Amino acid sequence: MTPSLSEIEQLAHQAGEILRAGFGKMHEIRYKGVIDVVTEIDRRSEDFLLREIRRCYPNQRIVTEESGEFLGDGRSAWFVDPLDGTVNYSHGLPIFCVSIGYSEGDSLRLGVVYDPNRDECFSAEHGRGAWLNGKPITVSQEKNLDQSLLVTGFAYDIRTNPDNNLNHYAEFSLHTQAVRRLGSAALDLCYVAAGRFDAYWEAYLNPWDVAAGVLIAREAGAVVTNMSGGLDILTPPIKVVAANTELHALMLRGLRGEFPKNN
Repeated sequence: MTPSLSEIEQLAHQAGEILRAGFGKMHEIRYKGVIDVVTEIDRRSEDFLLREIRRCYPNQRIVTEESGEFLGDGRSAWFVDPLDGTVNYSHGLPIFCVSIGYSEGDSLRLGVVYDPNRDECFSAEHGRGAWLNGKPITVSQEKNLDQSLLVTGFAYDIRTNPDNNLNHYAEFSLHTQAVRRLGSAALDLCYVAAGRFDAYWEAYLNPWDVAAGVLIAREAGAVVTNMSGGLDILTPPIKVVAANTELHALMLRGLRGEFPKNN
């Protein structure tokens, strides 16, 4: 049994209401790592989503951030991030979202990312396009790195992992208009899909971080691959590059340290 896009949008909106109701209040913060936090709102949002998905689709696999993986008996899978941007949320910074992706076999089929602060719902269905609040969206057509606005992120093991992206951040900062860091991989991909950013890259992500956003970006016209240029996005280590066709090629070159002398 396959869910509809509207069903997933409704789930995302309902979970988003949980996030909005708790935003700006004191939270029970637990540290999963030195800088990796979780709040009771993460749990509350996830509990709601798990309950509803398991009630309607009891035999389907669910991969979620806080509770881990629930095995199903078929080839369908849900990828759920109940609060992407927890560090932002815990500090009262209004950049966070709910992200829900759905796949069948090896193919991402449906994706929804909902930002409750801006009431922006990004969604996509495989082969049918991507939308923002029901209106079609498309990636930017910028072809020049010098004029490009990029976005990236850093893994929670930034202090101990030598492959921590700081070198790429520095290099791209010198070869583009600017590089931003928002703290939500799902929104980063959606902002590429909507043309707000020209390109995105990040390493050491999780399936629930990117499943929905990858589909939305692809359906909006982005080329989304791993850092080797392959299409397998959900097999760890997850390293994502997303941009229009021309910039994507330049991004891969830049990640190899091969920046053109004249962009």
